[in-house]
Amino acid sequence: MKRVVITGAGTINALGHTVPKTLEAMREGHCGISELEFRDVDRLAIKIGGQVKGYDPETRFNRQQLALYDRFTQFTLIAAREAIGQSGLEFSGELAACAGIILGNSGGGMTTLDDNYRTVYEDGKNRVHPFVVPKLMNNAAASHVSMEFNLKGPSFTVATACASSNHAMAQAFQMVHGGLTPVMITGGSESMLCFGGVKAWEGLRVMSKDGCRPFSANRNGMVQGEGAGVFVFEEYEHARARGAEILAEVAGYAMSSDASDIVMPSKQGAARAIRGALQDARMDPSEVGYINAHGTGTAANDKTESAAVADVFGAHADNLMISSTKSMHGHLIGGTGAVELLACIMALRDGVIAPTINYEDADPECALDVVPNEAREAKVDVALSNAFAFGGLNAVLALRRFH
Repeated sequence: MKRVVITGAGTINALGHTVPKTLEAMREGHCGISELEFRDVDRLAIKIGGQVKGYDPETRFNRQQLALYDRFTQFTLIAAREAIGQSGLEFSGELAACAGIILGNSGGGMTTLDDNYRTVYEDGKNRVHPFVVPKLMNNAAASHVSMEFNLKGPSFTVATACASSNHAMAQAFQMVHGGLTPVMITGGSESMLCFGGVKAWEGLRVMSKDGCRPFSANRNGMVQGEGAGVFVFEEYEHARARGAEILAEVAGYAMSSDASDIVMPSKQGAARAIRGALQDARMDPSEVGYINAHGTGTAANDKTESAAVADVFGAHADNLMISSTKSMHGHLIGGTGAVELLACIMALRDGVIAPTINYEDADPECALDVVPNEAREAKVDVALSNAFAFGGLNAVLALRRFH
């Protein structure tokens, strides 16, 4: 089996339009959640989100491209350009033939869907743009990245709600690890911050009106975000042969299903995924220094995740640092694990642990070191990234500091 390393990273999200800007914001404990700005926001009960501000698509794409690119596709292409640019890879010949892209996404072209429902139902028009379907389909982003970068290998999209990105990255890892290809592009994206997208989530009654406070006793729900995170997963010998800079090593993963409830999380299902990732990576629980938590800020998720961590790590749970960066950038649903992987890379590479901001009151059911409010310097050799989705679908990635 092959070692798998990360040789490129890219992002755009509420904290920053690039990886350096995002990591700087994480180090500073900056909150990217603010008042939403789009049509009919006054009709919503939830008026805050991790919206990408200061973004002008016309400076990034031409008119013909924008006719085909929903907002989530735009974000993916921006992140992919940064990641592949950093990697230094060019895809031609044999490499192009086998390299592909696996992305996570849950909502697809929600903005396109929202706009065209208005066209038909509110404006009373009987025709929509001929590119509506290719613009809103979940695989649009993966397809456009494959076309822009000449990726002719396996290219597809994984949709498992909030675990989509981690499932996608796990599949990409497995393809490189198993020797099927030396390079895969992977990650995830989401953009549900439009009237219809937020209105649908309001119905679940899991959203906060005033902020995301994971693990804090006074937490009152999640806050949506948007954006993308994209990475280059590369076989180690291939990366070494070309002198690539290595950001971190992906050591293993695991996936599990609660098989119990469509919305309520299960401690047992989450614990199986965490334990399985450690086993796949051949890690002892005592090696883990940092966990990027799923940490949505809902009452049920945070206490269930805390219980799962305690179950897997036992006494070592007291020595772990576990933080939720959703407190800063919001919950990107299908894209969230990809942006959160940046915090794991920062912990391993830079020795900086991103904080859980907005933490106010200790909750005895979440009795962990959640790195409250301020980033922390600490040497970390092993990090985990947790993702636990509606539908009881869980995916955990294990990473090592590259030596």
